[in-house]
Amino acid sequence: MKTFKLKVVASNRVFFDGQCSSLVIPIYDGELGVLANHDEFVSAIEAGEMRIKDENGNLIEAFVGTGFIEFINNEAILVCTSAELPEEIDARRAQEAKIRAEEELRQKHSVVEYHRSQASLARAMERLKVKNKHQI
Repeated sequence: MKTFKLKVVASNRVFFDGQCSSLVIPIYDGELGVLANHDEFVSAIEAGEMRIKDENGNLIEAFVGTGFIEFINNEAILVCTSAELPEEIDARRAQEAKIRAEEELRQKHSVVEYHRSQASLARAMERLKVKNKHQI
């Protein structure tokens, strides 16, 4: 199985640093899948579910915040605001953030505040989606 080097750097930690066989990340218009020897690219990423298949075939599913990815010379570096495993997501806190963002969207704000509220709502909903998908 062919692999490539992946380093996922969140604002508070290095989430993943090693070899992997595939990576799927959320982007503006859907998902982007990356395999070994992919063409070189740089792309923005959106908040959502990230899936990493490591060199041993283990699947790591996690929430990833906004950021960007660079793939050059069979090495990917992903820099994002946050990366969390499902068990690290505080469902109560994400639900409270969702409710707060929904309330802010109902109020009349500036365009900038409206877009910030939309982004907050999207992050909260994606965290809840990842958390709920992996409930045991």
